[in-house]
Amino acid sequence: MIYSSAQEWQNAPRKRVLLFGMSGLGKTHISNLLRASGDWFHYSVDYRIGTRYMGEHIVDNFKAEAMRNPFLAELLRSDSIYIASNITFENLAPLSTFLGKPGDPARGGLSLDQYRHRQGLHRSAEISSLLDTPHFIDRAKTLYGYDNFICDTGGSICEVVDPEDVSDPVLTALSQNTLMVWIKGSENHTAELIKRFDRAPKPMYYQPQFLTHVWAEYTSENNIQEADVNPDSFVRYAYAKALAHRQPLYQSMAENWGVTVTAEDIAEVRTPEDFNAVISRALETRCKDHYLNPPY
Repeated sequence: MIYSSAQEWQNAPRKRVLLFGMSGLGKTHISNLLRASGDWFHYSVDYRIGTRYMGEHIVDNFKAEAMRNPFLAELLRSDSIYIASNITFENLAPLSTFLGKPGDPARGGLSLDQYRHRQGLHRSAEISSLLDTPHFIDRAKTLYGYDNFICDTGGSICEVVDPEDVSDPVLTALSQNTLMVWIKGSENHTAELIKRFDRAPKPMYYQPQFLTHVWAEYTSENNIQEADVNPDSFVRYAYAKALAHRQPLYQSMAENWGVTVTAEDIAEVRTPEDFNAVISRALETRCKDHYLNPPY
């Protein structure tokens, strides 16, 4: 890790951090708080995905929907109107809308083949956006003069890396340039996230093998064919299973590549100084654990 102790972190003239974990536990909130202090550059991986790598796909999807309307189709053909994505750090709906949900087309679903294709595009975009992190660290310093840098990752980071592979190219690049910090939620947090998702199910990225397994499981349990799948029902079914699937991956990432903080600690952060203290305690815990249980 680029900071081997709490003292090294506290004395570092340039602090570089990457937050990972389940969506909804405070990654973007903390990133916004630090950015608002004026001393931190906020790099949003999901925003980078939705602008640099998926922007054209997202807008083409909007246009395809508009072309279904004869009035809008004629205006588009004559270049009388333009359609753009208004994606922001806080509003990533254009990206999730493009990902979509598989199932019955009459209920807004995509064919499984089309859905897999879009998932593949997202996977490539997420890997590229994560690998862009060192470039943005340099850009933040040379272009804007920021010494401190925070990388706000999407919940699916654990789906595009192998935390048990010591040579994983993405994790290697990230750990060489940032302190990787897992925001660990409790069972109560997980239950609340599931309730929240049930109220407003949203598209998300799944590891290909996981998607194959959970799709087969869902259609078998309900004895239905692809065209009969209710898209919202499927993603609700898959969400809780996805959280359980991701938990050990996050833990392995923290154990092998970074440190762990709790969602409760993150919720108490009000200032950059509070955040620095939370990271210091995490590094102290990491050092103590490695002293008591050396990795050899």
